[in-house]
Amino acid sequence: MSDGTPRTSVDLQTDRAHGARIYDYILGGKDNYAADRAAAEATKQIWPALPVHMRANREFMHRASRYLATECGIDQFLDIGSGIPTSPNLHEVVQEVRPEARVVYTDNDPIVLTHARELMSSTEQGRTAYVAADLRDPDTILASQEFRETLDANRPIGLMLIAVVHFIEDDDEALDVVRRIIDVLPSGSYVTATVATDHFAPEVLAEVRRTYHEHGETLRWRSHAETAQFFDGLELVEPGIVQMHKWRPDNGTALNVPDADIAMYGAIARKP
Repeated sequence: MSDGTPRTSVDLQTDRAHGARIYDYILGGKDNYAADRAAAEATKQIWPALPVHMRANREFMHRASRYLATECGIDQFLDIGSGIPTSPNLHEVVQEVRPEARVVYTDNDPIVLTHARELMSSTEQGRTAYVAADLRDPDTILASQEFRETLDANRPIGLMLIAVVHFIEDDDEALDVVRRIIDVLPSGSYVTATVATDHFAPEVLAEVRRTYHEHGETLRWRSHAETAQFFDGLELVEPGIVQMHKWRPDNGTALNVPDADIAMYGAIARKP
């Protein structure tokens, strides 16, 4: 699938909830199904802050990618777990700053494959590509024709892991697959991630995790120390690992959000 157009029918697995489609529903999208809406509504009953939290995640991605393009000179990105297209997408944000920027998107949700064309709408100077793949299988991502032909592996790359590692519940596996990707990135690359945590509201978020499991989706909360392991050997950008809405907010309004309403850490780090 080199041009982003699906060639065969795709099993959308609509009988179980999927994180990307729950996210889409909460953000007001239309690419979700009954199982996704049921999981989202059940979660909101337990934790009404879910929409605030998910919007904060999207806003962090915008700030972080703009920072990398503007302040760090990054003009090529690998976005793993990109989710269903919601404008502005990553390439729209970075190509506004650097029209020549290149982006490779990947996701394991089959519905994202059906929207690949929307992720291919690059500027004339830049380029985008899409790989249907799972973070658990980094070799497939890195060996793909789309990755090899779109990004220059000898130049710094911005790796984006936005709201994705919490879908791998085994800690050793999560750390291993992330490290395998970081290891092939050249010096000067950056790793951006949001990592789910229950630190600020442990009791209610225990119920959120139970609800996700009941609807067929995985979810793993991680502490600050566990989050820091994803950045071992890297140079954290100030302010380090903080709740994602506190990472260089565009204005002071984000800081008015109660800590209990945000269940993710956010950080950017440079590979020496």
